[in-house]
Amino acid sequence: MASDTWLIAGLGNPGPRYRHTRHNIGHMVLDELVDRMDAKYTRTKVGAQVVAARLGAGGPKVVFAVSEGYMNTSGRPVRGLMDYFDIDPERLVVVHDEVDLDFGRLKLKRGGSEGGHNGLKSITQHLKGDRDYIRVRVGVSRPPGRMDTADYVLQKFSAEQAKDLPQVINRAADAVELIITDGLTATQNTVHQS
Repeated sequence: MASDTWLIAGLGNPGPRYRHTRHNIGHMVLDELVDRMDAKYTRTKVGAQVVAARLGAGGPKVVFAVSEGYMNTSGRPVRGLMDYFDIDPERLVVVHDEVDLDFGRLKLKRGGSEGGHNGLKSITQHLKGDRDYIRVRVGVSRPPGRMDTADYVLQKFSAEQAKDLPQVINRAADAVELIITDGLTATQNTVHQS
């Protein structure tokens, strides 16, 4: 029988060059969650940095993780952590950037297609095609004009977006915590109406 532990994976790329780019908003949300726990990441053998803790006193067990590799290899460390902690896909929450949502909008869903997102494709591949995990999609907007999407998501946020970014990150972190404590449907009802 699988454990009741949750795995929260924030997608992004490693290193200072990518730290404040749109593609790394998943990392930013995880950093906020880890800060709330007053914890520090530790390195693992599977290529991820993690914090394993309880959400609140006596609350659910949660593993917060960011990959040390690039976005398109996210699946390997996620699968390694799921195997190590015996976590089912139903208890996997992936936080990632979403160009099909306006900046700052959040959309939560379970399953569905990867929508061209290489991080999600890698995770689904390493889960042998299982898409039954939860996605916290954080809107970064579409690129302007004819700009290539890959170039756009690897750029830093605009000055105007950067002003609102802390609030967006906080709302996404709140949504992750609510998914764990209240369930996906209740959280969708709260988040999608705001």
